[in-house]
Amino acid sequence: MVDDFDLPYPQYRCPTCGKDLPLNEARMTVTCAEHQAPDSVAFAVRTARAGDRHDIEEICDRALGETEVDVFDRTFDVLAGENLIADADGKLAGLLSLAIDRGELVVVLLSVYPEYQGQGVGAALLRSAVEFARERGLPGIRVAVSNDDIPLLYFYQRHGFVIYDLAVGVLADRAGASVAGFSGIPSRDEIHLRRPVAAD
Repeated sequence: MVDDFDLPYPQYRCPTCGKDLPLNEARMTVTCAEHQAPDSVAFAVRTARAGDRHDIEEICDRALGETEVDVFDRTFDVLAGENLIADADGKLAGLLSLAIDRGELVVVLLSVYPEYQGQGVGAALLRSAVEFARERGLPGIRVAVSNDDIPLLYFYQRHGFVIYDLAVGVLADRAGASVAGFSGIPSRDEIHLRRPVAAD
């Protein structure tokens, strides 16, 4: 396993001290619903415009180091996709990049800056994706999550996604070795989740 792989930017923020954390330093904490911070950020979700390109490139760089995402045995380019952004006072708070693949909507990338996490930004982006799929008559939304990304697995399952497939070892094969991911968990497998989209 490769332990020294690390993206240069933090992916999470500690809710106790406020420190921004890279993937391998983040840890899970279980709390009751009463200790969740109330949503305090005003934001709006909208379709990305041509003028958002630089901000989209920057959030992709911070999340992945590039705009191309390998999932479902394909390479998707975020810049060529359908992008929804969460705008907080003129600043990009989060991005949801989508593509239509094999008759369903695919979440290519969901990334929310650490300072906006836990404020309902990701959930609002996902609700907009469901509406996007519904308007186009698509029956479902698929997403792929790495086995180590426990927060993202939690998030998607809380929002109606269910696991339907597992691509064992695909991430380790692509990288040439397992890399240390969230909380130092070896990132090896791609977990596939799906959510149906009910017609109006």
